[in-house]
Amino acid sequence: MKLELFDFIDKTLELIEGKSDVLNRVAGELEKFFNDSLFIKDHFLNVNYRIKSAESLKEKILRHNFYMKYDSPESLVEDLSDLIGFRIECRFIEDEAKIYQDILRLFNLQLDGGYYSNPLNESISLNLEERQPQIQKNGFEIYKIDGRYEKDGIVVNFELQIKSMVNVFWGDIDHRVLYKNFNYMLTEDFFRDIMSSIKDNLTMIDRQLMLIYNHLSSMDASSTPTKKVQLKSLLSKTIHDIYIVKVRQEVGFVLDFKKSSDVIVNFIFSRTEDGNGSYTESFLRILNRLNDIGKRTIDFNTFIDFEREIFYNDEFTRKFGSRILQVINRDFRWNLFFKIIFEIEEGTRAEDFESFMHYLRYSYQDIIRRAMEGMRLSDDEKLDMEVQLMEFIFEAFKDEASIDFINLVTIQGLENQLLHLIGPINGYDEWLAKRKDIKNQILGYQYHY
Repeated sequence: MKLELFDFIDKTLELIEGKSDVLNRVAGELEKFFNDSLFIKDHFLNVNYRIKSAESLKEKILRHNFYMKYDSPESLVEDLSDLIGFRIECRFIEDEAKIYQDILRLFNLQLDGGYYSNPLNESISLNLEERQPQIQKNGFEIYKIDGRYEKDGIVVNFELQIKSMVNVFWGDIDHRVLYKNFNYMLTEDFFRDIMSSIKDNLTMIDRQLMLIYNHLSSMDASSTPTKKVQLKSLLSKTIHDIYIVKVRQEVGFVLDFKKSSDVIVNFIFSRTEDGNGSYTESFLRILNRLNDIGKRTIDFNTFIDFEREIFYNDEFTRKFGSRILQVINRDFRWNLFFKIIFEIEEGTRAEDFESFMHYLRYSYQDIIRRAMEGMRLSDDEKLDMEVQLMEFIFEAFKDEASIDFINLVTIQGLENQLLHLIGPINGYDEWLAKRKDIKNQILGYQYHY
């Protein structure tokens, strides 16, 4: 015969299991409410929730001796404050107070027992009369608020926590090492001192991350080109350092592709300059991708293939792209170059390749148009001259098809040469007269390795 304690636990678990559909529906509604209410706030990241598992509930009943405190499983479930646990996540520790203030402003309809509701969904209420943040048993602070959902005869209690990225990480350490580990005494001063030191270091990391984030945010509002150049340089070095280690580990030799890394970063940030996000967002997105990439094994021996045929908008990208495709699986540096782009960017390989071809076309168009500024030509004459110069550039590239041809130093040198060659030209007739010589000089241009 089972002890009454275990019968109590089994009945409680059966009761929770019978409510699973209701709990999931309520949890989904609550998650949507908090997301919809806070998504506009810059310091808000997201909302996560968990419904208490059978194992966790069983452990809690045993740990807190609930069998002795409650007359029935029904009374326990009705009183359980964290049957559903919600966590509002924000970036930094100081943002936790901001989220809490947002909640105080939102839940402004006073009810009984210290609870407050809100005008957007009056079935949701929070106990806001308890002091926040609360002090945990381990001595550290936490924003933890009791909540209640009540609608159409359904009453569900939940617990709402507010945590920064660092405190989410700390919470996992504290829960899995301190709370879940039964192999040592929690009162040991030495162990608690170690955990306190870890918490202090995480708090310091939080401040450092906030300084970086604030600096990057100020860069978005700044018109100083130097700051953006520094940001690109930092990302380029990060990409180079990650992949140089992986190449050495997998292939067995060291390859310097710093100039190629510069091109990759310039390409990615060209989308930001076109209006698709801020520099800060691009920087953080790339760092997150690189963090994931750094944990993975990369096969440098595989061919690059594409999900579909590549689509080209114009003759220049068709010729340039087709020539690159001829060498992409024979030239290691081209192969590595596009593998890096495909891993960082989130489109298909075909989409990313097409986007890079567009980037190259605009890069060469820009240097040609800058060199042609001030020339007295009609629009048709300018267009004809641009098309011919683009053809000369492709002719200079096609024989060797070296990746060095597209690096930023080479393109800058090519721009200087164009300024020297066509800058002094006054009219279209003069262009026609000098066109052959200009072509030969472009074809003989020595690009930078």
